Amino acid sequence: MTVAAFHSEVRIQEADFDLTAEVAALRAGQPGVGGLVTFVGTVRDLNEGASVAEMELEHYPGMTEQSISTIIEQARQRWPIFGALVIHRVGPLRPMEQIVLVAVTSAHRGESFAACEFIIDYLKTEAPFWKKEQTPDGARWVDARVTDETALDKWRTA
Repeated sequence: MTVAAFHSEVRIQEADFDLTAEVAALRAGQPGVGGLVTFVGTVRDLNEGASVAEMELEHYPGMTEQSISTIIEQARQRWPIFGALVIHRVGPLRPMEQIVLVAVTSAHRGESFAACEFIIDYLKTEAPFWKKEQTPDGARWVDARVTDETALDKWRTA
């Protein structure tokens, strides 16, 4: 089995992304890939009982990318993954629009699934993003959910 050098990429952008093109680019030149797992997060039209017309995401340039790169490196230390890609959008987004892509390649599906879940769980709580929703009652900032923090517990004890 030929294994290409580890490749990771983090992009923070306003523009949408093409899932098919991004996955193809991540797999390119990696004939040893036996598992590729992706997670795509989208904007919901309802959050905490309120309709959401729009969500605006802000980030801290430079710090956000470094934070996500650190999360990917932590995943790499836990599992033998070949590559990881994280694309996170910022700016105003409407319901059903894509927010985030996490994609991970490895020799076997188990490592890809675990690493992808690890990355998104940590990204949701550790990466410096701020979300503001537009609801019928006006704008509101969104705090991290208790369920996001609870999701980290399985990784902290593993």
